[in-house]
Amino acid sequence: MNKHHEPTGPADEQQITLRGPSELADALPYMMGFHPNDSIVLVALHGSRGRFGGRLRLGIPRSPREWSPVAEQLAECLIEGSERRGSRPDGIVVFLCQDPAEGETSRLVMERLRPLAQRLRTACGTFEVPVYEALCISGGRFWSYCCPDARCCPPEGNALALPGTSVMAAAAAYAGVQVRGSLREMEGRLAPWTTPAVADQEKALDTAGAALLPRILDGAGREQVATETLALARRMMKRIAETPRTGGWAESDVADDRLIAHDEAAALILGLQDRETRDRAAEWMEGPDADPALRLWRAMARRCVGPYSEHAAAPLTLAGWVAWSTGDETGARVALGLALSVDPEYVFARLLHQACNEGLDPETLRSCLRTAGGAAADSGTRRSGARKHRPRPQRVRPATGKKGMPGSGTRPGAAAPGNRSRARRRSGDRGTRSGR
Repeated sequence: MNKHHEPTGPADEQQITLRGPSELADALPYMMGFHPNDSIVLVALHGSRGRFGGRLRLGIPRSPREWSPVAEQLAECLIEGSERRGSRPDGIVVFLCQDPAEGETSRLVMERLRPLAQRLRTACGTFEVPVYEALCISGGRFWSYCCPDARCCPPEGNALALPGTSVMAAAAAYAGVQVRGSLREMEGRLAPWTTPAVADQEKALDTAGAALLPRILDGAGREQVATETLALARRMMKRIAETPRTGGWAESDVADDRLIAHDEAAALILGLQDRETRDRAAEWMEGPDADPALRLWRAMARRCVGPYSEHAAAPLTLAGWVAWSTGDETGARVALGLALSVDPEYVFARLLHQACNEGLDPETLRSCLRTAGGAAADSGTRRSGARKHRPRPQRVRPATGKKGMPGSGTRPGAAAPGNRSRARRRSGDRGTRSGR
């Protein structure tokens, strides 16, 4: 379950009229850019004609005890966020998307989620914003929680339109908008390996950790490790850039994985745990560097296997940053959300996620990174041949165990206070982490 929210700015001004629950259900993937599995989606409506505004997504909490506080938080986030962007919503549309579990029917899913739909309607009403429609989408069918007329909303539900045949699909095709599969598929591109190669990658991470940790802690060796890490990343990016993509994204990801040796991946993953090294790697966010960098960070996230899963926060955040910098807000939110699920306290991911959600222009940060990169190059030139200063060592902390999910009283998108006392591994366990 993803415990982060994903609001976006107002929809484009292209005039598309949607009539009834059927066309609303068919439009959802085009509004989000993907099929939102296991998700609550709220969409703000503005004006007498119901113009789409901000939208917000949250994974459906497993425990019904969380539904009431989550509903209140979602309503508050969407309404207050819309007000900050210019106008209070005149109404809201609610979507509950969840496929049936084994042995469960779509109609049972709809009935099971009915109390959640009611809590969302009540929470929005508390802010005096009505819910115009609440839909459940499950197993290729949809139901309306608001329409009592069995003639248009029968108990067995209605089938979704065939892909590409709806009004929204035609408008999206004309505008060049694509639906990139399901949320589950997008997250799968960034998920740790589950192949037999996991054991070899984990062994390589153990070996790299034993070799790099003493050098990083030494302080004098930390700068050298940073230089080696960035040079290694550059070589891997060059290798990726010179290899043309073949087939779809799944085939492309497998091809990228084959270009990277286990020991290379281990050295880069551990090197990126240093905050300053990661920030310098973030400078590869535009132009010809952007695509190979994004492919590299995705590949590194997939290599954070076993007890090194928390180390994925760095490459996931870098992947989210490059995606946002190049205009892919949907991909950015997915990557940054996963980074926060891995480590809710990862500051860089939290700041980027908030900025992306609030519709800020990434050019401000790009400009800062360009300036920082130029200053670092000038500084390196001036110091060439001079005695190097001993850098101040950064705090290094052991990798932590699996996180608990944010509590029900935590505002979506924020780190849960309860997560700040995460259990630490026993002394001698594998993996190292440094500054954020």
